Formats: sequence, structure tokens, C-alpha cells
Amino acid sequence: MRRGVFVTGTDTNVGKTVVAAALFHRYRHEVSLCYWKPVQTGIEQDDDTTTVRTLGMCAEHEVFDQGVRLPRPVSPHLAARWAGVCIAVSSLQKLWESASSGVGWIVEGAGGVLVPLNETELMVDVMRALALPVLIAARSTLGTINHTLLTVEALRHRSIPIMGVVMIGPPDRENRRAIETYGEVAVLGEMPIFDPLTAEALRAWALTELDPEGRLRACWL
Repeated sequence: MRRGVFVTGTDTNVGKTVVAAALFHRYRHEVSLCYWKPVQTGIEQDDDTTTVRTLGMCAEHEVFDQGVRLPRPVSPHLAARWAGVCIAVSSLQKLWESASSGVGWIVEGAGGVLVPLNETELMVDVMRALALPVLIAARSTLGTINHTLLTVEALRHRSIPIMGVVMIGPPDRENRRAIETYGEVAVLGEMPIFDPLTAEALRAWALTELDPEGRLRACWL
């Protein structure tokens, strides 16, 4: 059985990639980890795999650099249509199963849970196929309560386990309390907006502030 965590977000560009990189700093001393981004759009402008390599200080073996790579920075179903290809959950699952099974996985989705991949499948179907618990990256600012609770509801409706939430942005005690109370989920960290964003700054934060109780340890061990 493959073990790992699937990092999703309440929106695109919310900070999933930075959270994924932070997980390496927090847990690589306990388990051999490997990052995978099954679907990446806008590859000509932004490459999350490269970002994780840099911010996570990842070695070559810590990244599985295979998957669907599409040039246009739009929803996967549209980027695939424009590129003349089809994204199928079954194909992504087979690709993942071809990779090493002796590592703890950090899988990052594209956009949010209900982003379409094709005419019938959504990103949440990838989560279900891989059978991994989910870590939600969410903004800390106005609007995050609704976005986060909708994400939680969509996952629970499909019986997908939720490990917790990482909030990104200025600390907001009331938003955090609302998410934990109404969503019945744990906030595992409050990540600042780093300026500048460096691997060293991210590592220092992750080692002291990310998942202090070690709840995510169960994903890999």
C-alpha cells in the first residue's frame, strides 16, 4: 500500500506548492519523501515541480517528474483540449503505480478539488483513485471560511479523509477558529507570506511551526 498525503487548495495560487515544499523540511528526517504533481498547466510560465525542488532543497530522487504538462495557464480540462490531449484519472493512477513504492508521497493537485480534468472527471477523482488523505492549503484572509468549508464538504461527501488545514497569510484568529469549529478540522500551521521567499526561511518556519503535534506523521509511517 502506497502512503502519502495529497495537498489540495481552496483556490488556485493559494500556496499549495509552498506547503508541499515545507513538508520536506518538516518530515524528511523521519521518512524518505517524494513529490509528484500529476497535472501542471501553464508550464511555460510556472513549474511547480521546479519550485518544490528549490524551496524544498530536494535531491533528484525526491521528485517524480512525470505527468501531464500543458502550456496554457488555464483549467486542466481546457488546457488539455487546446493541446489536443486527454487527461484520464486511470492513466495518472497507472503512472503513479509505476513509480517507486518505497517512499512517502507528497502529491500536489492542480487548482481546487472540483477542477475538471475532462468531460466527466474532476481533480477530486484523482484523490480518490490514489486513496491518499488530504491536506488543505487555505488563505487566511476574508472569504477563506466559506472557501475552506466548501472544500471540506466536497471531500467528506466523497469519504476522503482530511488531515488538516494550513492557513497562508496574516494570522487571523477568528477565521482559524471558525474553520476549526464549523469544519471540524485541525489547522496544522499558519504560514506567513515570506518576503523574500527562500528555502532557508521556509525551512526555519516548517521546523518550528508546521504540524507541531506531528499529526501528518501517520500519512507516511
